[in-house]
Amino acid sequence: MSNLNNFVAIDWRSGPDRIYFFFKNTDTYSRFDLGNNSVSANYPASTAGSWDTFDPYTKDLRFGLTTTSFGWNTASDEDIAWLFFYQGTTPMVCKYDQDNDKVAAFYKVADSVWKPILPYFDRIIAGTWFQLTGHPFLFRFILDDGHYLSFNYRARTLTRNRFGEYQLGALKPYEDRIITAAQNDRTFADSYWYIFLTNNQYLTYNIQSDRLVSGPRTINEDNWPGLLRD
Repeated sequence: MSNLNNFVAIDWRSGPDRIYFFFKNTDTYSRFDLGNNSVSANYPASTAGSWDTFDPYTKDLRFGLTTTSFGWNTASDEDIAWLFFYQGTTPMVCKYDQDNDKVAAFYKVADSVWKPILPYFDRIIAGTWFQLTGHPFLFRFILDDGHYLSFNYRARTLTRNRFGEYQLGALKPYEDRIITAAQNDRTFADSYWYIFLTNNQYLTYNIQSDRLVSGPRTINEDNWPGLLRD
């Protein structure tokens, strides 16, 4: 997998922190263990038989993000991956229970808590729970045109801004190169957003300080061991 292009990265918060990479051209996936800084030797693996009833839709995955004990959750510690995809021509979202490693529900985006993002569904390439101090209900979605969405779940507000208007100015030089992104919630006060670019490069962006920590850097065996494995 020498050239990463058509893929989606999803953060995982249940148990040890991980990032899952879905390679849509081959319908395979890899699990990057952040604590061990490596992809296990048995990856990439087929998605078939690995993602419960979401299996048929892995090739249609567009973007995703993870929430933990969020506002609409009733459990005290519920880790949920929200996987956004098309079923035919219908925008859908799968609520994937990370703790039990199975699908909890499927919703039409139009009938879900994510309904406000629906007009931009075709343009969204990445999303994350922003978790800024004092703003626990804030989400960011990167669009494919140099803009981003700010979605406040509690206030039910959605705004669209260019990179550099209020935040994300560090991404402006790379707006035409972003493929996907995933968060590493190192601590509540210090989370990194890994922004993956064309040409096998990536950026490390600090969410809380709104700054570029490093990059662009080349993906290789030193910083993402095993990710380029066929």
